[in-house]
Amino acid sequence: MNLIIISRFILVKKLLILLAIIGLQHPGFGQVLAVMQYDGGGDWYANPTALENLATFYNENLNGVCQVQGHTAPADVLTSGISFLHATGHGRIFFGEKDVQNLRYFVERGGFLHIDDNYGMGEFARTEMQKIFPDQKGQLLPKDHFIFRGPFIFPEGLPKIHEHDGKEPQAIGYFLDDELVAVLTLECDLGDGWEDAEVHNDDQATREKALKMGSNLLHWALTRNTEP
Repeated sequence: MNLIIISRFILVKKLLILLAIIGLQHPGFGQVLAVMQYDGGGDWYANPTALENLATFYNENLNGVCQVQGHTAPADVLTSGISFLHATGHGRIFFGEKDVQNLRYFVERGGFLHIDDNYGMGEFARTEMQKIFPDQKGQLLPKDHFIFRGPFIFPEGLPKIHEHDGKEPQAIGYFLDDELVAVLTLECDLGDGWEDAEVHNDDQATREKALKMGSNLLHWALTRNTEP
């Protein structure tokens, strides 16, 4: 009898997770974006205009229905209605035990996590991501991965928006059941490119590259397209 109850509980739990994923991914529901307010001392608020500009670009160019909810802490992410969680900054990022649990549940339920090194948080972010994905070190996404192939084409992979240490930009992917659910972007600074033009004085071509790459991430987070 106990085994039957446990089995039914597991089935119901899986069904609820499936419904949550469908709800987050169905185009009619759109995307809800937010900045992560994290612990550790880093400036999580570094790019205040970035997500609004990205959502506007996506909606205008891809007929999307994205909206920005502002910011949220990992403690609140599961009840926030957010589907795309973005973190940035120049310093230390830290996830406590409960944060790790909530962020893991977030991606398991269909959410997408993007951490963008704004210069100085890269190594901290790698360490914290491994807490969420303890069986992974992160995989360097190849230039032909789907996120670089649509809706906007990036034949050379992740674009370079701002110079950091003279290294190649990298998109480090984290997976659940072979599905990409989180990306850490390094030596790139997408979020700076999403900001208002006068903030960093980027030219139009550079800003457009950043916004198009960001749109590809939003598109993937919504549709979870698979390789042909």
